[in-house]
Amino acid sequence: MSDVSGTLASWLEPGDGFTLRAMTSTPTAPARSPDVSGGAAHSERLPLPSLLALAMAAFITVLTEALPAGLLPRMSVDLAVSESMVGQLVTLYALGTLLTAIPLTAATQGWRRKPLLLVAIAGFAVVNTLTAVSTHFVLTLAARFFAGVFAGLLWALVAGYAARMVPAHLQGRAMAVAMVGTPLALSLGVPAGTFLGAAVGWRSTFGIMSVLTVFLVGWVLAKLPDFPGQAADQRLSLASVFTLPGVRSVLFATLAFVLAHNVLYTYVAPFIVPSGLAERIDVVLLVFGVSALVSIWLIGVMIDRWLRELMLGSTALFLGVGVLLGLWGSTPAVVYAGMAAWGLAFGGVATLLQTASAKTAGEAADVAQSMLVTVWNIAIAGGGLLGGVLLETVGVRAFPWTLVLLLVPTSWVVWRARRHGFPPAMSRG
Repeated sequence: MSDVSGTLASWLEPGDGFTLRAMTSTPTAPARSPDVSGGAAHSERLPLPSLLALAMAAFITVLTEALPAGLLPRMSVDLAVSESMVGQLVTLYALGTLLTAIPLTAATQGWRRKPLLLVAIAGFAVVNTLTAVSTHFVLTLAARFFAGVFAGLLWALVAGYAARMVPAHLQGRAMAVAMVGTPLALSLGVPAGTFLGAAVGWRSTFGIMSVLTVFLVGWVLAKLPDFPGQAADQRLSLASVFTLPGVRSVLFATLAFVLAHNVLYTYVAPFIVPSGLAERIDVVLLVFGVSALVSIWLIGVMIDRWLRELMLGSTALFLGVGVLLGLWGSTPAVVYAGMAAWGLAFGGVATLLQTASAKTAGEAADVAQSMLVTVWNIAIAGGGLLGGVLLETVGVRAFPWTLVLLLVPTSWVVWRARRHGFPPAMSRG
């Protein structure tokens, strides 16, 4: 632990937001207050039709990303390529997000928010339609790359958009509603899309996605308020946003937590083999999914008052899962209990991290969100890579202890980010 702390301390200075050494931090932008310039009406009630439109946007984004995994054999036969090549459709999607989320978000800071959001959403209708009709694998790959581009732009917008529609004390709850499309897509959308692909074909499934996206464009036009972009003299550079107090703490927590999750989740099938549950992988994942949905609800209820405590609790619970599975991971009952606790720890963490990022960055929230999206995708890719290396070298028993090694410094960073990043409720005013 001392080595880990020493490494972290060389990059992060403990104190008021971990000021980067040898650099001058820009003062934290004030938390974004509700902006009524776009015509949004603010009250003590959440604008559910508008927030659910954002949730549907998140649902379509995640489903577009994950659907090839469920349709992989059928796409492989129809496109006359190997299943491993079809798997690269997910890789190209992630690459599109990684390469463009930050520069696109920075370049469009001055755009009005609603037209920009519509561009991102409409882009999914175009790329999913191309995927549905393409008979050339290279064209399909290109469509998937641009799907990732639109995804990076959309993810950078959603949290800040939700926050601007409500008073400050409801921002966390609003973001929780806007993000609920993510777990719904993973737990319900992907299985439903896989079933639909078997029933009507994978091309028709992507076509249906395009129809849903066109419907969402109409919903956004009818229900979402518009907000102005930032004036040129108010925009912060990427370096300035990165050095805002607390931003790096949130980004580090995102990287380490999501990396820990993906190391185990990507290879959960081989991990549960010693417990004798290999034939029950569907039930094991169902336990995780249901628990994650419960977590989403609980965090949505409590996030506006207990963001810091919930993040600390989620990290501690996930750390406990690592220890539990490391010691008794070959026992079926422990695996089921661990999956349930894991779902509770991870289900709402995207909402917690995005809310922390938005509140910490203030008026620079969209740029900070693009950084978070990029780090999140790096963690996804890194989890698959690191887990694969561990699987081929030391085996599945190393996975839980890898979680522990990643989550101990995560707990330390979250705990120390008391002034900025993950402050207690009373510090957020």
